[in-house]
Amino acid sequence: MAKSKKKKPILSPKTKILTIILLIPITLTIYIVAYFSWQQIRGWPFTEKSVYQQIQEQFDLEIPIEYIPVYVAAEQKYGVPWTLLAAHHRVETRFSTMSTLISPVGAEGHLQFMPCTFVGWQHPSCKDLGQGEIPEHEKMNPAIIKKYGGYGVDANGDGIADPFDIEDAVFSAAKFLSIAGVNDGQLKKAIFQYNHSDEYVENILFYYKQYRDYGNQLKKIALDENK
Repeated sequence: MAKSKKKKPILSPKTKILTIILLIPITLTIYIVAYFSWQQIRGWPFTEKSVYQQIQEQFDLEIPIEYIPVYVAAEQKYGVPWTLLAAHHRVETRFSTMSTLISPVGAEGHLQFMPCTFVGWQHPSCKDLGQGEIPEHEKMNPAIIKKYGGYGVDANGDGIADPFDIEDAVFSAAKFLSIAGVNDGQLKKAIFQYNHSDEYVENILFYYKQYRDYGNQLKKIALDENK
């Protein structure tokens, strides 16, 4: 039987080594280009939104992105964390998704203010739970609210302080919470003043802490989209 000829390797050892040496800088170049390309595109809307959605999936209800700039603006004016305002909005009206924004006891608007709290307890009709008998034309009048020491705020400068307007409602809640104790670092006291219930305080703090963990990321994404 004839001996089979030993096949010669396609590449000699020296050629293999040279090839490897040449491939190293090429590989490094590809890696560097890919890395910096990712740094550029990571800020594009589709990547930011995916991060936003991943965060929102941690919550039982998604925080509507259009509300976050409102919370942030109120935080800047009154010093109340925007995530605390979001927590109140979540608990009070499930981010304004309830079928009615008037409660059985008469609380009104996105953040559920009793009329006497909004207009002021010095109003002559205010007593008991605070529903009062305040004429409609007085309920949203900034001058009347100032006169009776209420918490209602005309946040958007349209001449009325409306608990059914999201900006006015959020700013009014921020004003209340800031005075009630938040500005002194007494969050629990302030929340209890908003609604005299220990369970309510626990619920607000639960959502506040949950939102706070992602606060900076959500704020950046929402404000960037709002530009």
